[in-house]
Amino acid sequence: MHIQTILARKGNEVRTIGPETTVGEAVRRMREERVGCLVVSSDGAKIQGIISERGIMHAIADRGVGVLNEPVRSIMTERVFTCTPEDRIGTLMAMMTERRIRHIPVVDGDGRLCGLVSIGDVVKHRLDEIQSEAEAMREYIAGMH
Repeated sequence: MHIQTILARKGNEVRTIGPETTVGEAVRRMREERVGCLVVSSDGAKIQGIISERGIMHAIADRGVGVLNEPVRSIMTERVFTCTPEDRIGTLMAMMTERRIRHIPVVDGDGRLCGLVSIGDVVKHRLDEIQSEAEAMREYIAGMH
């Protein structure tokens, strides 16, 4: 199965934020929009970085609450791991586990943002697969009698 399977179910909407927006505004938006990260982008297409709940927490622990008045660019992760819609879900799951990443932006062939996959999306997909396999097995067994 490919990443496009997950995107077909959940949609391609990605929450972005400008690099000059304050960290405090990012926190407010993340809470209001009930998301765990925002992709940092000036134009909504080119990825400049990513900011997550964990990153904000680390910045506050390291630098104090004054960081909430700083621009997002000052604490964003600049090295963003991405995937494409054609990448395999299993490969993405392994990368997320190995690198301890919870959110991976999806980019098209031109490197433009076209979705976002969270570890929750991957787990939900896998649970749905397991449930379908179990149902098929039950039907198969029931058909044998």
